[in-house]
Amino acid sequence: MRRISFGVALALAVLVAVGVAAAFAPWLVPDATAQDLMTGITGPGPGHPLGTDDLGRDVLQLLVAGARTAVPGALAVAAGSMLIGNLAGLAAGYHGGWVDALAMRWADLMFSLPALLVAIVVAGVLGGGYGLAIAVLVVLFAPGDTRVVRGAVLEQRHRPYVEAALLKNLSSWRIMTRHIWPNIAPVSLASAFLNFAYALVSLSSLSFLGLGVPAGSPDWGRTLADNRTQLLANPWAVIAPGLAVIATAAALNVVGDWLHERVERRGRAH
Repeated sequence: MRRISFGVALALAVLVAVGVAAAFAPWLVPDATAQDLMTGITGPGPGHPLGTDDLGRDVLQLLVAGARTAVPGALAVAAGSMLIGNLAGLAAGYHGGWVDALAMRWADLMFSLPALLVAIVVAGVLGGGYGLAIAVLVVLFAPGDTRVVRGAVLEQRHRPYVEAALLKNLSSWRIMTRHIWPNIAPVSLASAFLNFAYALVSLSSLSFLGLGVPAGSPDWGRTLADNRTQLLANPWAVIAPGLAVIATAAALNVVGDWLHERVERRGRAH
């Protein structure tokens, strides 16, 4: 049995910790947004390992509670773009013709646009909002999955197992979903993990600009924005949420690559 490297183990530990924080934040830190104006901003000390912000809120509690908005939103973007991209990529690669041309022109159009800038403009014009930011990013990220899946399907399209399925008069839908997709799943999985990481950073950026979660919400991007002027008073109020975004995004990339290699290796073994 192949041993897990230290880097992968560390990345898994980071994701487990973030996942636990996202799932159980209401019970772990029920009063994360409680203010103590008499305390104000302080550095790390007893009772406050990472100190407090200018409203007297505990930075560590905000960090834990922030995972509850950072992770589900990024997961929704990754899942939504994976669903749309896989369906479009399968259809484009398998059917070809006008279906392929339409899917690729749509992908080319989306790739010509700077995703984060478009998200900022749309969210700004329509008044922002967490749900809107997620919807915009799904539309902008899906073309990447479409191109990746289409390329993998083209490589599989003329293999013997597909020809055998055609001889059995199986439906196109069944051939695409039951025969082709399992063979391209490693590629789709790796792309989904990358989208997860990109979405995490993008949503945090939108929240930092005030276009994501509402003001006062415990979110890594919002916490970073609220405390950026307090860097000298308590550096951890700025450093901690920034490190949370970077560490989680890096861990997602490491685990995504690791899973891709394992699934691909197992597929070749069978």
